[in-house]
Amino acid sequence: VLQIVKESQQQHGLRHGDFQRYRGYCSRRLRRLRKTLNFKMGNRHKFTGKKVTEEILSDNRYLLLILMDAERAWSYAMQLKQEANTEPRKRFHLLSRLRKAVKHAEELERLCESNRVDAKTKLEAQAYMAYLTGMLRFEHQEWKAAMEAFNKCKTIYEKLANAFTEEQAVLYNQRVEEISPNIRYCAYNIGDQSAMNELMQMRLRSGGTEGLLAEKLEALITQTRAKQAATMSEVEWRGRTVPVKIDKVRIFLLGLADNEAAIAQAENEETKERLFESLLSECRDAIQAVREELKPDQKQREHSLENDSGKVSNIQYLHSYLTYIKLSTAIKRNESMAQSLQKALLQQQRSDEDGKRSPRPQDLIRLYDIILQNLVELTQLPGLEEDKNFQKEIGLKTLVYKAYRCFFIAQSYVLVKKWSEALVLYERVLKYAREVQSGAGAHRNSLKELPDVQDLITQVNAEKYSLQAAAILDANDPHETESPSQVKDGKPLSERFETFCLDPSLVSKQVSLVHFPPGFQPIPCKPLFFDLALNHVAFPPLEDKVEQKAKSGLTGYIKGIFGFKS
Repeated sequence: VLQIVKESQQQHGLRHGDFQRYRGYCSRRLRRLRKTLNFKMGNRHKFTGKKVTEEILSDNRYLLLILMDAERAWSYAMQLKQEANTEPRKRFHLLSRLRKAVKHAEELERLCESNRVDAKTKLEAQAYMAYLTGMLRFEHQEWKAAMEAFNKCKTIYEKLANAFTEEQAVLYNQRVEEISPNIRYCAYNIGDQSAMNELMQMRLRSGGTEGLLAEKLEALITQTRAKQAATMSEVEWRGRTVPVKIDKVRIFLLGLADNEAAIAQAENEETKERLFESLLSECRDAIQAVREELKPDQKQREHSLENDSGKVSNIQYLHSYLTYIKLSTAIKRNESMAQSLQKALLQQQRSDEDGKRSPRPQDLIRLYDIILQNLVELTQLPGLEEDKNFQKEIGLKTLVYKAYRCFFIAQSYVLVKKWSEALVLYERVLKYAREVQSGAGAHRNSLKELPDVQDLITQVNAEKYSLQAAAILDANDPHETESPSQVKDGKPLSERFETFCLDPSLVSKQVSLVHFPPGFQPIPCKPLFFDLALNHVAFPPLEDKVEQKAKSGLTGYIKGIFGFKS
């Protein structure tokens, strides 16, 4: 049962969450099965209901009829669940279709009790029935009954996974993983407070995977936070307490610490990147909700600004706080990407051997440019212009990231052998680093999360010595001094066969072999022909022919009309 269901779902829309396409497939397959088995429900004029009984179970396709009926009802319910977010009335239809799916699953379980059905199919039919029952109870918010049904389903699938080979057990284990978040959510609603932490761990273990399991985990975590958010009424940031009245903002702020902890525990870069994107997406939604509250309150906010002598309103300060979270998260994400690129730069020789595109210092420069732009936006947040400590912290962070950007600009100059420019930039890096060290007295706690400047100073000093050595070797290289004078004339290879020189451009992509397109050359023009004999030619007389034409006048015209020929 499970294998048939999963293969059908993956091949007909559920890989992309398209339940409507899968429902259409189930309807078409039902029609084909009824036609093949000659099990039609009457004709086009009259409906005659038929039921599958144990007596006619001569073909396993009769069981497939019941299974497709249940799948069609279930897929329609899931389609309505997606649409119910914007149209709440569709929830009643959703519950009706789930009840229909459970009814078909009960019929399937009853038919599978026949002696003609093997033990494996009987167990799978019981698990399928328990799964759909659990889904129905879950939507009715009958948590205890739903949890019992899901646990029964989980137990059957775990036993089936242990009874068969590893290849067959994969399918059963996947279904167990799908059910586990629902079980933990039911346990949380019954009263198990540890279930929320387990849901977070499940999301973390899912890694960078996409699809229904990841979506289900996100939805369950959001529902759990929505219940907890009812008790949250205010938030404190930089010494000011702000009331939080918007539900979407409450849910986001409640899950902020959990999301940051999940990012810190992420095992690989893909998982970390996915969690960063999820957090930024939630933050944008919360900011949008605050903006919608700000629009109708524009005049009131301006009035409060006048009365409070420049102090921004609570809703505006909340907007600044959420914007600060968004920009700080973007900075952390870009810094994480920069660290992974730096590791890749150290292993550049291996990546060259693999034939892949190796990272360049220019990629890191772009990331640090974006970070510096985010820091500039942080200094312009409303309500924080007078906060000197905040401005000082941002100024120190800006110096740190400027130092790193300057370092990688110098690295890019080293690659093209511009030694003097690179040396000047290394000195600029040391200048920024010393400014950070001198001004970081009272703000060391805020700089803990930033890269260590002392490591950068040590690295720059080492790079300076290697750069000076490379510059001296480059200046003493005879090939490097001779070849430019021979190649600077710009002659292509075809014009300097007699002169030998080591030209590195011959093995590059821009090779100068010949002048192309070739230059213009003078050629003899096409001779002109003058017909001088024409003036001395005597043409034959034509008077006799001209007179005949003149004589033909009106008579010839009339003959021509009536078709007479002369």
